[in-house]
Amino acid sequence: MAGRERVVRMSVEQPLWRALTAYRVLALIYAVLLAGFRGKPYDRPGVALAFLAFLALWTLATLPRVANAANCTKRFLGADLAIALTGILLTPLADFSARHTDGTTLPSIWTAGSVLAFALKGGWRWAAVASTLVAAANIIERGEPSRDTFHNVLLVWVASIAIGYVVEVARASERTLARALEIEAATRERERLARDIHDSVLQVLAMVQRRGNALGGEAAELGRMAGEQEVALRTLVSSGLVPTTRVSEDSAEGAVVRTVDVDPDDEGAGPSDRDLRTLLAPHAGSRVSFAEPGAPVLLAPGAARELAAAVSAALDNVRVHAGPDAQAWILVEDEPHEVIVTVRDDGPGIPEGRLDQAEGEGRLGVALSIRGRLRDLGGTAELISVPGQGTEVELKVPKVSRGKAGSVR
Repeated sequence: MAGRERVVRMSVEQPLWRALTAYRVLALIYAVLLAGFRGKPYDRPGVALAFLAFLALWTLATLPRVANAANCTKRFLGADLAIALTGILLTPLADFSARHTDGTTLPSIWTAGSVLAFALKGGWRWAAVASTLVAAANIIERGEPSRDTFHNVLLVWVASIAIGYVVEVARASERTLARALEIEAATRERERLARDIHDSVLQVLAMVQRRGNALGGEAAELGRMAGEQEVALRTLVSSGLVPTTRVSEDSAEGAVVRTVDVDPDDEGAGPSDRDLRTLLAPHAGSRVSFAEPGAPVLLAPGAARELAAAVSAALDNVRVHAGPDAQAWILVEDEPHEVIVTVRDDGPGIPEGRLDQAEGEGRLGVALSIRGRLRDLGGTAELISVPGQGTEVELKVPKVSRGKAGSVR
């Protein structure tokens, strides 16, 4: 299939999950050895032995859970942290002198692995919550905070939050890379189709236009129509209305396999956003020039359709009132918080008071087709016209629709 490619890359998070898996096993071994070779035996060795045996079974049985983010569910994280907190609080029951010494708890450094799982799954905020609960459990176990306890708690808290923040940055970078790959694939596909169209359809339309103008008569009209279609097709190609990319993603053993398919409506769009350029580009022709940003202009589907309908109404007014020979221009501006579309013509302009007179006569084209649509979107529609110097309609729509609360001039 044309325009289809496969891009294989490693997930940036996968090495961290593998490191966490290894850490949990090593931390378990360390906790068992620490309990077995401690100088003073436990006052209640049965409590310590039962907890460490359960901890060993839990750690080995749940290794697949910490293999990746998909397997590490919220329910598992909650149970894992509960086991770590239980081990901390059980320490004084196994060792009566634990509160009066700076000895280690039953789970020892295994607890940090539970907190790090929160950091990898949910970022620094989840890590902060989990490490705070661990800190509270340590303070309760000790009875009162000591310097060593405070040091250990602070170390886990800072390390987990730092790792959680790094994970969030890595995910953002991965999304940026994925978007760059989509744009690159879309650009290559667009260039390929543009070459094919230029070598076939556009050349034929250009030839029909030249021959029609040379023959005159009805052939000249056909040539003019061919010329308009040539301009419109060139606009479609340059606007990105050729098939672009849709990316699906499958994960297997840490590798992300991206399958790139062609689709004209999905470039740069979210699951429901619509590129306004795709709706306005068909208006381009020999008498309508279309200027657009190089990147997609994304709006909610309903807002995009209503704004495009308002532009169409403005162009209808140009054809009706400015005459068949009038030239029109469409300019699209994508601002951070709003989209601005300007429609300008070189017609005779609108005499002062003519719009008010038309509304009084019940002719509500501008009032309803343009201003009404923009008002419903929470945007504005401003019409500027000077007799003899043409008319300009400026349409503004916020990227986050405010419903009918917006003002319309």
